[in-house]
Amino acid sequence: MSASVSESVVTELVEVAKSIVRLCELAGADASEVLVKDGSELTVKVRMGQPELVQEAGSRAVGLRVFKHGRRAVTYTSDLRRHALESFVAESVALAALAEPDEHGRLPDPDELAREVPDLDLYDDAVAGVDAAWAMKQCVAGEAAARGFDPRVTNSEGATWSRTVGATAFATSGGFAGGFRGSYASFYVEPLCDDGSDPANPKKRNGYWWTADRFLARLDDPEAVGREAARRTVATLGSRKIPTQECAVVFDPEVGRSIVGTVFSVANGSSFWRKSTYLLDREGTAVASPLVTITDDPHLPRAPGSRPFDGDGLPTRKNVLVRDGVLETVLCDVYSARKLGRRSTGSAGRGIGGNPGPTTSNLILAAGTGTRAALLADTGRGLYVTSMMGFGFNPVTGDFSRGAQGFWIEAGELTFPVSEITVSCNFDDLLKRIDRVAEDLDLRSSTACATFRVSHMTVAGT
Repeated sequence: MSASVSESVVTELVEVAKSIVRLCELAGADASEVLVKDGSELTVKVRMGQPELVQEAGSRAVGLRVFKHGRRAVTYTSDLRRHALESFVAESVALAALAEPDEHGRLPDPDELAREVPDLDLYDDAVAGVDAAWAMKQCVAGEAAARGFDPRVTNSEGATWSRTVGATAFATSGGFAGGFRGSYASFYVEPLCDDGSDPANPKKRNGYWWTADRFLARLDDPEAVGREAARRTVATLGSRKIPTQECAVVFDPEVGRSIVGTVFSVANGSSFWRKSTYLLDREGTAVASPLVTITDDPHLPRAPGSRPFDGDGLPTRKNVLVRDGVLETVLCDVYSARKLGRRSTGSAGRGIGGNPGPTTSNLILAAGTGTRAALLADTGRGLYVTSMMGFGFNPVTGDFSRGAQGFWIEAGELTFPVSEITVSCNFDDLLKRIDRVAEDLDLRSSTACATFRVSHMTVAGT
């Protein structure tokens, strides 16, 4: 079954959103804002060569923010019949009248709203055309490649192929109405190995690899994904602890993106007005190494986090959070911007059932120069981190500590695998100690970075 989303569907959803705005006016609302989403998802999973999951679902739902006498209510429904919508709107307006007043909780000013919807090339009909049978073949091929890569790959957590396609429409009583469609597909393989390097304590080692894109033709070959997943898994065999010490720590792009995401968690309007960030009052000052520039760019064509307007109906724009180590911009939605006495950065995100809040689009730590191999050679001795687990971060103090595994670097090369360790550092120091950034920027996900090195962190092991 094709899940194709035509331009006419987008037009239909925009008209639905506009009609609900009109219903809100008739019901006595002072202002209203409507989000409509229509989409479908397909997930197929194979484990040990056998189908384990085939799941396909579609949905259409409406999220409403309605305002009355300085009060607001947020509601949602999936019943789009005319009489049901009339009741839904009337009940929502009644709820708004019962809410607590909030001087900042109102719609954006009309002059802030988007005036056009740029085409960012976010939809691929080939993704929508994928059926379960084709996805199953990809899973079988990818997992088989992983299992056949090395005899030490003895088990599997499976291979999963997923796609999401849909359309989003938005309308507000302030005058904006628009919509767009999007697609996204991903493939993931997770092999398992038996690690008997310590006969007294045998363990299972797992690894993974994946590919993802908005366009089907840009996905990596499933066999290549499976082989890379197996290579990474086999490489962890014989992992051991290392003595507690301070050393250079190099972050693989696969885990480095979580560091980049943590920057946003303390550089957004909500954390600022709540005073729950160690970066408070530090705009315009150095918060990272001069090698660090972090941008949020929603206008990259075909990129996973791109969008033409934000969750408040404002035009999106490129924002530089950190430029050459200096904190330049704090990402805000309309509400947090008002709480701080400033204007939105066009960075609102919103789900069907909630209020808008600050979010990111394509959050990217800019690539540096030189290859990963050159960075490792220059490092000489230290830790190369390939995965982290747990989440030990205090946004108020900046204290950072996470479990990790990876490889020991000796003489500029990866030597033996390392596990059951913890890397820690105050986050302010971590960012300021970044002294090399490679050129291997990985844009598979909406938060992205290249390989980078922190000059020294505490590594706790034996």
